[in-house]
Amino acid sequence: MPQDSYLIGLIGAGIGPSLTPALHEYEADRQGLRYLYRLLDIDTLGLRPERVGELLRAARDLGFDGLNITHPCKQLVIEHLDALSPGAEALGAVNTVVLADGRATGHNTDVTGFAASFARGLPDARMDHVVQLGAGGAGAAVAHAVLTLGAGRITLVDAAPERAAALAASLEAHFGAGRASAAAPDALRAQLTGADGLVHATPTGMAAHPGLPLPAALLHPGLWVADVVYRPLETELLRTARALGCAVLDGGGMAVFQAVDAFRLFTGREPDAGRMLDHFARLTLPDGDLRTSAAATGTD
Repeated sequence: MPQDSYLIGLIGAGIGPSLTPALHEYEADRQGLRYLYRLLDIDTLGLRPERVGELLRAARDLGFDGLNITHPCKQLVIEHLDALSPGAEALGAVNTVVLADGRATGHNTDVTGFAASFARGLPDARMDHVVQLGAGGAGAAVAHAVLTLGAGRITLVDAAPERAAALAASLEAHFGAGRASAAAPDALRAQLTGADGLVHATPTGMAAHPGLPLPAALLHPGLWVADVVYRPLETELLRTARALGCAVLDGGGMAVFQAVDAFRLFTGREPDAGRMLDHFARLTLPDGDLRTSAAATGTD
């Protein structure tokens, strides 16, 4: 008899405002499933990120069927898993863990989530050269997605140049020489001048970190601009870019599509992506403020 009840959790820091539980539980309810989604916030529990393995073991003992993993545990959880999907192994980060048949298998739906959102929101965007701000956990996933989507090359800019260089090297090892490079922040103007698009994958612009991640003067109408931040949906970056005539993509689609893919992994059932997108839209006001006190988790 097919399983019709699920216990799922989210491990991370400061995850109280996450919209992910609502997205999963609403879709499960529409499919006639009993689906409980619980938060395991290491800040609330007073645990250091390095103790993620203890939370994973507890979840297994308590009969959880799966876990989502977010900042700052996406890399730390890997050593505690039994297996990795090819995508998670290539990325070196996990945001979804399926607990079944006594095994914990790590996946990454951030990559597929961004790719699906981009294909839906910017289907005709030129991608000969893409510049990306941010090379952390979210940045790594998005950069993989950008190259998977067919970008000719990506240039990574990060406040920690060594992190950008390391990610560029990893991307070239996976996608081939000449597909990725790193540039210093002071070279951003020159990189953007001839670029097709800008991807933003830092926390700047989130409700807790307002502002622009780069000088507004560096933006120009020839760029498309995609933001990974989705609280609020309308970041200052997107508002500024839209006013200049840039095509823009907010972070809401990535938030929904990563949940769509995770739901499929947890349940083996096909979620209704359109229905989950509609639900996300109902949870948020048109200007990007939240309809309820819940908020989506941001970048890491």
